[in-house]
Amino acid sequence: MSRELGLKIVEAVLFSRAEPVDEAVLQAHLPEDVHVGDLLPELMLAYSGRGIRLERIGRGWALRTDPEIAPYLARIEEKRRKPSKAVMETLAVIAWKQPVTRAEIEQVRGVGLAQGTLEQLLDAGWVAPAGRREVPGRPMTWATTQAFLDAFGISSLDDLPRPDDLDAPDLVVLAQRTGEEPPVEVPAGGFPNHVAGS
Repeated sequence: MSRELGLKIVEAVLFSRAEPVDEAVLQAHLPEDVHVGDLLPELMLAYSGRGIRLERIGRGWALRTDPEIAPYLARIEEKRRKPSKAVMETLAVIAWKQPVTRAEIEQVRGVGLAQGTLEQLLDAGWVAPAGRREVPGRPMTWATTQAFLDAFGISSLDDLPRPDDLDAPDLVVLAQRTGEEPPVEVPAGGFPNHVAGS
């Protein structure tokens, strides 16, 4: 194994961990002919003078922000309002049936769609207009965005499980993955007419 590849491996392991990593753990990722003790000083030098630096902390090593720039990273977190049941139901319908019109969303949910519901999804960046349906009145259609996939940890729409494969709707399961309380309850089997990835 080349020294350059060894440096990349150690750097990747350190980058993936929030806590300091013991040298023995770092060494376990390398072949026997590459010694982590030879690589760490080189990595320290590579990070010197940058916004991130490699530090020894106890018996471990960690990538840490340079204290000189730490004050510039301080920011006020905006407290985001938890999405309502209507918002999450609407998002679920859009994710499963997209592109979908407002009337189709209302038909699946069985209730009228308040204007503020779509606005919240637009503000969050989770949905976007997807063109007009070529039918009388040419209604606007809606689809999910990359921000939706990112927010729920999905690689692509093809990765959404089908509602009939679950005892609860997909977005409830996805919300649980992110550590949030499930924001909406839907009967077992989820919403009908799922066409994920379309």
